[in-house]
Amino acid sequence: QMGLQLQNTAVSVNIKERLDFSCALFDAAGNLIANAPHMPVHLGSMSESIKTVIARNPGMRPGDVYVLNDPYHGGTHLPDVTVVTPVFDDAGARVLFYVGSRGHHADIGGTTPGSMPPFSTRIEEEGVQIDNVK
Repeated sequence: QMGLQLQNTAVSVNIKERLDFSCALFDAAGNLIANAPHMPVHLGSMSESIKTVIARNPGMRPGDVYVLNDPYHGGTHLPDVTVVTPVFDDAGARVLFYVGSRGHHADIGGTTPGSMPPFSTRIEEEGVQIDNVK
C-alpha cells in the first residue's frame, strides 16, 4: 500500500513510470520488518539509513520526518533520496516503528546533468549530499 500510494501521488517519471523507488517498515531498532517488492538495492541498505537517523536524533517527536541520501550512512547513490518517519504510540511517548521510502531523483546537482559523472573523484562532484536533515 505504501508503494502504490507513493507511485499514485508522484509527479516524477522516475517514480510514477520507471518505478525506481522502494518502501519498507522497520522496527524501533531500525531492523527491516517488511518491504514491498521494489528495488532490492534500495532495500538492502535502507536499514542503515534508518539506524543513522535513530542514532543521531534521540529527541524525536511525533510529526518529525528526516531526509538523507548519504552513501556513507546507508544510501545507495546521491540521486536516491530516503525519507524516514517515526511512528509513535497513541501517547506520542515511544516510537513503535519507522516507515522509510527511497526514490530516485532525476538530478541532485553535481558537475553534469543526471548527477552521476563517470569521471568523479570526489562525492561533491556527483551532487548534493544530504545527511540526516529534519
